[in-house]
Amino acid sequence: MSEFEIRDPRMGGLVLAYAQLDHLWTGGRWLEGPAYLAAGRYLVFSDIPNDRMMRYDETNGMVSVFRGPSDNSNGNTVDQEGRLVTCEHRTRRVTRTEPDGSVVSLASHYEGRRLNSPNDVVVKSDGSLWFSDPTYGIDTDYEGDAAPSELGRQCVYRLDPRTGALAAVATDRVQPNGLAFSPDETTLYVSDTGASHVADHPRSLTAYDVLPDDSLANPRTFAVLEEGFFDGLRCDVFGNVWTSAFRSARCYAPDGTHLGTLPMPERVSNLCFGGRKRNRLFITAHTSLYAIYVNTRGAIRPPARRP
Repeated sequence: MSEFEIRDPRMGGLVLAYAQLDHLWTGGRWLEGPAYLAAGRYLVFSDIPNDRMMRYDETNGMVSVFRGPSDNSNGNTVDQEGRLVTCEHRTRRVTRTEPDGSVVSLASHYEGRRLNSPNDVVVKSDGSLWFSDPTYGIDTDYEGDAAPSELGRQCVYRLDPRTGALAAVATDRVQPNGLAFSPDETTLYVSDTGASHVADHPRSLTAYDVLPDDSLANPRTFAVLEEGFFDGLRCDVFGNVWTSAFRSARCYAPDGTHLGTLPMPERVSNLCFGGRKRNRLFITAHTSLYAIYVNTRGAIRPPARRP
């Protein structure tokens, strides 16, 4: 019997009937931002209110502090050179951790004003960084430092890898949050958790077409959640969207069909694929880290093209 609730026959080919949900660690306050670093076979994830980044070692199952304090880090990803890229609430910036351990600031301001609190980040095959910038890290002192927004809006930004120029590519979301590209990078999925601030705001995932010049067009509702929020998400090699969905993780086909649901004992914040074959789904929840093996693999970006 699969741990997943199957809603569409296509889901049967994506899960393993004998794979169980593993409870890997507990002890956080609000866990987020899982990113798998294949070279070391470990997962980095954020414990935002506790102001630390944690490290799960897949070779021995041990969890330790990767970085603390972490400036209330949230979303993490890995670029094509294997470097960790991190969104920080307290510093209101996006950073990169170099091989020597030094931390380099990549983006902190837009048009001369400080960002709100970068939340989630993804890397495209051209090396550009795309990140969301809602206000959660400046709303209270719990996950950052309370402060007014200098920008007055919440956007998704693209950071040019050559010039360092920052462009607002999505300006129509209330609280843009999780991000994921389709495997061919023609679609960008964005979760909007605006219902936390605006009553009756749709609890939705939005899909955008990514044009050749990296602008976004044709925003459309991809999925709607009945309660709670969509938050972090990833795509597998077939283009299916795996996403946090309140007290569950869900899988949607590229056509938007809800294929299946993994019920969870806690509220789910984010997820990512990892393991040696990229077929292990790591899930960050309210206080705990979980994982389950699936019958698909996480999509990966092609290597960066050298000029």
